[in-house]
Amino acid sequence: MIGFVRGILDEVRIDSVVIDCNGIGYEVLVATNVLEQLSAEGTQIKLYTYLHVREDLMQLYGFLKKTDLDMFKLLITVNGIGPKGALGVLSVLDTQDLKFAILTGDYKTIAKAPGIGKKTAEKTVLELKDKVSLEDAFEEKLKATEEKEEAVQVVQQDAIAALVALGYNQTEALKAVRSVEDLEHKDVEAVLKESLKLLYLQ
Repeated sequence: MIGFVRGILDEVRIDSVVIDCNGIGYEVLVATNVLEQLSAEGTQIKLYTYLHVREDLMQLYGFLKKTDLDMFKLLITVNGIGPKGALGVLSVLDTQDLKFAILTGDYKTIAKAPGIGKKTAEKTVLELKDKVSLEDAFEEKLKATEEKEEAVQVVQQDAIAALVALGYNQTEALKAVRSVEDLEHKDVEAVLKESLKLLYLQ
């Protein structure tokens, strides 16, 4: 069992990444939302992994958080959901939203995942309802929200500091940065570029 893989992000593919661990490249299948959160190639990365073994195949599945790996392991216990199907579900829903969908019996949301039909979604709710804790789901959701807010604050502060260094005053910089839309999905460079455009148009 390979608990996790840590190394240099060597290559990002359509549905997987290759991680260089001391000269050995491990291909790890990941969910779409993981690909969106990855840093640039050449940076350090750690993925919690699940090794799927068949007679003709060995595949590693990777996750940025242990809670996502745990959810993946629960999903593959459902009859009709294999590793790729579970990864598809986690590409459409993050772990917290999936837990809420299971607890509230919202099989329609789960059925939006590729390869998961109505019957399989209903089965997922039925088989996992008693294995998912409402309290844990709320705690994880709260923690994820706090982490996002902290990340946005750091990006805002760095962008404001960069604008001030370029000669703008604190008030101008703060107003421009706060006017940038969809901050939670942008890095400092993107926020800085959009802020400069807004300042230029003033």
